Amino acid sequence: MTRSLPCLVTVLATLLLAACATPASRTAPDRLTSAPFNLVNATADSVTHVAVAPSGSDDFQDIDLGTSLNGGLNATAFQLPSGPCLRDVQITFTGERVSRLNAVDVCRTHGLRLNTLQGRTVVPDNVATGGPAVDQLIH
Repeated sequence: MTRSLPCLVTVLATLLLAACATPASRTAPDRLTSAPFNLVNATADSVTHVAVAPSGSDDFQDIDLGTSLNGGLNATAFQLPSGPCLRDVQITFTGERVSRLNAVDVCRTHGLRLNTLQGRTVVPDNVATGGPAVDQLIH
């Protein structure tokens, strides 16, 4: 038993180093979310365009919705392009009104529900980001 103890320690140390080396989830700045992202439009206006960008940047990538997402209570699902977990989502409504939702954690949240509250589009409290996403009306 005493002869096999150094071998066991060596094997365990090797396994520990391999496990802690650099998991892809910690080192990769970009991540492809496998689950579809759901968008629910509970506003009175139709969504005509959606784009996403890494949080804090203006490098938006268009999302193909296929057609407008009518207001009322309609939903669609789409695949997000690979990128970081924190994303800014830009929503364009009929009448060219644009709303930007900042720092949406798409790795922990797999959808948004757009509501109208006092004439502004907001996302309800989002546990993943520690509070409501910040809504910024662009124009």
